[in-house]
Amino acid sequence: MKRVALVIGNAAYPGNPLANPRHDADDIATVLRQFEFDVHEVTDVSNKGMQLALTEFRSQLYLADVGLFFFAGHGLQIEGKNYLLATDTSMEDPVDARFSSMELDQVIATMERAETTTNVIILDACRNNPWERRWHRSAATQGLAPVYVPRGTLIAFATSPGQTAADGIGQRNGKYTSALLKHIGTPDCTIEAMFKRVRNTLNIATNGKQISWEHTSLASEFFFNRSVGARIDQYSEKALKDGLLELDDSTPSHQIIRSLKVLTWHVQNGAVMKLVPETMRKFTKNNLFIIGRNVYQAACGNAWTATQFIEDFPAKTRGLLDAKRRALLDGMLFEAFFDSDGRLREEVKDRRFGQLFDLQRYESTAPSFDFIAECLLPYANKFHALPGKADEVAVDVVLEAREHPECPYVARVCIASGNLLRPEDDDTEFEEPQRYRAYSIETFEQDISTQLLIPQHLLSFTYTGVTKKPSHVNAPKDWTVRKHVD
Repeated sequence: MKRVALVIGNAAYPGNPLANPRHDADDIATVLRQFEFDVHEVTDVSNKGMQLALTEFRSQLYLADVGLFFFAGHGLQIEGKNYLLATDTSMEDPVDARFSSMELDQVIATMERAETTTNVIILDACRNNPWERRWHRSAATQGLAPVYVPRGTLIAFATSPGQTAADGIGQRNGKYTSALLKHIGTPDCTIEAMFKRVRNTLNIATNGKQISWEHTSLASEFFFNRSVGARIDQYSEKALKDGLLELDDSTPSHQIIRSLKVLTWHVQNGAVMKLVPETMRKFTKNNLFIIGRNVYQAACGNAWTATQFIEDFPAKTRGLLDAKRRALLDGMLFEAFFDSDGRLREEVKDRRFGQLFDLQRYESTAPSFDFIAECLLPYANKFHALPGKADEVAVDVVLEAREHPECPYVARVCIASGNLLRPEDDDTEFEEPQRYRAYSIETFEQDISTQLLIPQHLLSFTYTGVTKKPSHVNAPKDWTVRKHVD
């Protein structure tokens, strides 16, 4: 399902600037990208710029299933019509304002004509009209007016018709957008239920002075964030959230799972030795998925048979039906990224990442790597490259000879010209590494692969700053190239 969004935040109004809209737009755009939206964001934009952005948005809508328009800034109604103000909107007279701002009906019509399945318009734009006193017989009315809502559309306002909304004074976001950001990512929450949560949070934040409002004619359910359990239907909820599993010791597969969960190597090793094709043929896909999860867990705990099982996976599973081989590997991959509640781990379980993702080289394992890429797609912003995708990545390592030309120092590690090297501790006071450690080039490249979560067979390293590729490098201690996500 293709999702596209246009996000506009206007704050730099001459004489009447706003504090929050640029931040509102930036934060909403970031969240929408997490939920698979292709986002075009513009801030502090003129009327011409708004029109150009809407034109570009229109071309994207015709190829999309879902369209979303977000505006933060000044908005007002004139003679029953709603207008979104550009930074150069002329406010000398209501007529000037109408013809130098964007009419909301234009946005609605643009999205309606595209025939997308679902359209969402969110307006944090109901602030007071600070120019009203200039207009001797004002044609403007407080707040925004109710609007026509085409089929398949939801329009959300920061406050009720005819009322005004408040800025988030001293805060990064306006009060409405702040409430929206708290709830938009709620897993498996329909958009209507999500906006009810926004309304309740906003009501509390404003002591009942501001009540958000929606007009809707949606014909189907829409979710910003579907949990992995709701999106993936190959396996049961108890497989994806294996913390819910009640073990039955009369079931051979459960006996193996229980043994793998014991944090004792000889017990785990014995359990893995029972994983032979003749035995596994009798197990269900869901139980094989859970076994795969626990094999990877045991490998990360240094159970040598579990590590060997991963490294020799094609041979160890030869003779199994493709669907059952896949269930085992799907479970291993899932365990690396998701916890026992089916939630994305704060820290990837990467201790055996190299061995696990080395299996991506085999054609027969492609469906499993497609599976984990699908699971991780909503979280793509958390990775330098989406795990599971077989896209090659070029890494440029900039070296400095300094006092040890035979073991040069790593100054930068770059992808697409951007330096990824940063302190592991976000609160460090040092702008440059203070300590270094010598690594063989093989170990260094393995570490970079694990930190990037990109398998080595998909990485190509280029070393600059030295005449030839060294056998060892000095890499900074307590620095990393792991993706930093706020």
